[in-house]
Amino acid sequence: MSSPLLEVRSIEKEYESVRAVDGLSFDVQPGEIFALLGPNGAGKTTVVRMLLRILHPDRGTIRYCIDGTTKEKLLSHEVGYLPEDRGLYREIQIFRTLTYMGVLRGMKREAASRAAGEWLERMELGERKNDKLDQLSKGNQQKVQFIASILHRPKFAILDEPFSGLDPVNQEFFLDIIRELRLSGMTILLSAHQMDLVQRLVDRVLLVNRGRAVLAGTLANVRASSSAHKKVVLKIEGVADTSLFERFETVDHFHAVSDGEYAFSLRQGESLSRFLANASAHLNITDIRSETPSLHEIFLHTINNQSLQKDNGT
Repeated sequence: MSSPLLEVRSIEKEYESVRAVDGLSFDVQPGEIFALLGPNGAGKTTVVRMLLRILHPDRGTIRYCIDGTTKEKLLSHEVGYLPEDRGLYREIQIFRTLTYMGVLRGMKREAASRAAGEWLERMELGERKNDKLDQLSKGNQQKVQFIASILHRPKFAILDEPFSGLDPVNQEFFLDIIRELRLSGMTILLSAHQMDLVQRLVDRVLLVNRGRAVLAGTLANVRASSSAHKKVVLKIEGVADTSLFERFETVDHFHAVSDGEYAFSLRQGESLSRFLANASAHLNITDIRSETPSLHEIFLHTINNQSLQKDNGT
């Protein structure tokens, strides 16, 4: 395996009496899409600011490896950053702004202008290139911010909430673009709240809570290591007595999916075979399908469990 493009080891950051990041370690491999996830206040923004050297860790190391050279900070042309908060010039024409941002990141003006025009056309903003950012909708402003972050084709892009303000059609469009950038060789670290989109996109995830890593790995590994409830959907012939479901010892909770279909979440540690043996003894089951927990469900389950442990003092 090649050297990680980004290697983070035991970083810590404190603000007065609050430890925002607490011994966090992870790496990002060249050419992958890596998701940094966590609830508000988990420390994600602090981590990103340390990666960009806006902040410096109190302890620990951050190293990059670009074209065989190890360094602690990336040059402006090597990194792209899409911030959650919009930071572009709001009273300047967007074409001029994008050209200027490209030049700042090492592009020649002619190349920056050409790339800005091409990206605006692709984002269906070509006819609005002389508009100011404030004249655009929230979704179109997000498109301009996105262009600014990748216009110079950086080696490494950090995308913070890239789907913010986008309707479902444009969310799908952004998924395709991010995949395309990865295929071109760009390494991408993203943070987003739309878990359904994240799980369709990323190679690996890191879930952070209270500044610490709580789950990490590929989606398959994260699902396997999570204690989130297994789910089973049964199609039942005839009228089901739902009061019977409440007496199933293997079931934590259930709900109707559609007419004749019910989803059951099994208690932690319960086996599917035991549940099915119990259910088939009382129900006329015509179809069975199991469902792995979604990234969103794993996220909620893990964070809620940590909150309960904190409340219980464990």
